[in-house]
Amino acid sequence: MSVTEQQTAKKFLNNPEDIVPESLAGLGAAHPDLVRIDFENQIVVRKDAPVQGKVALVSGGGSGHEPLHGGFVGLGMLDAACPGAVFTSPVPDQMLAATKAVDGGAGVIHVVKNYTGDVMNFKMAAEEAADEGIEVESVLTNDDVAVEDSLYTAGRRGTGATVLVEKIAGAKAEAGGSLAEVAAVARKVNDQARSFGVALTSCASPGAGATFDIGADEMEFGVGIHGEPGRRREKIRSAAEIVSEMSDAIFGDLEPASGSNVLAFVNGLGGTPLIELYVIYNELHKQLEERGLTATRTLVGNYITSLEMAGVSITILVLDNELTELWDAPVHTPALRWKA
Repeated sequence: MSVTEQQTAKKFLNNPEDIVPESLAGLGAAHPDLVRIDFENQIVVRKDAPVQGKVALVSGGGSGHEPLHGGFVGLGMLDAACPGAVFTSPVPDQMLAATKAVDGGAGVIHVVKNYTGDVMNFKMAAEEAADEGIEVESVLTNDDVAVEDSLYTAGRRGTGATVLVEKIAGAKAEAGGSLAEVAAVARKVNDQARSFGVALTSCASPGAGATFDIGADEMEFGVGIHGEPGRRREKIRSAAEIVSEMSDAIFGDLEPASGSNVLAFVNGLGGTPLIELYVIYNELHKQLEERGLTATRTLVGNYITSLEMAGVSITILVLDNELTELWDAPVHTPALRWKA
């Protein structure tokens, strides 16, 4: 067993095969005022769904990225989430069941991270929903600038912008936006956001151990949320050097105008303590100032994880008045809540 496996293999488990349904049971028991769990279809549904006349939002993906997506079900965000097995796409039947459960007659948005399995299965579910008379718009998130193609992806991966899409588009839907309007604002968020991730350790999948081996003095620069390889493997550097290169990659692609307002999102990958995330944010703040950018909105914490991987991702979203207003709108979910 490698050093990485020795450090990360311990888990609070009963049977590894039961971790997803047991975790969902815990989510439902902890937040009965916000969500209900459909165990037959293995989906998380907003407590008051379907909300008649409101565009509904559905997302999903492999488990292991909590609180994404089940933790974001509730007022002002998602109406349903479809969790697959750990790091494995949910199946079309789950997505169809979720779509039908939340359809309030105004149509349904599928928020789909750009991973091959998610894209294929959500497409099949949307086609089946259309056959049943439900209008579906699919919005793809592909904000990761680290690599163009990966083990799981054709094109850029969908990462940190997914949370921002779900929050902002969710607010637009809550405010009564039409299907076309909600889809348009969701795509606007994705278009104006870029992300980059770095890992210091692997994570350990329940029952399977470490997803990759990495030396005690190494980091994976540009890692994906499933542990996919990034741009290169190299020796750990200072936080200032790491954030400087992450910022160069993000801003070199996004090219925000000097004077722009942005939302700065520093996300932990599961095993990085908050004290270190704020060190990262401090360095990012310096980078923003050097570029003439102002973080008028921020989010720091663990929102898209990779089990217990020690690592961080940075997402920058260029804001305008509409996006700022929708970000500030009330939200009440297990993992994100304010003004509600």
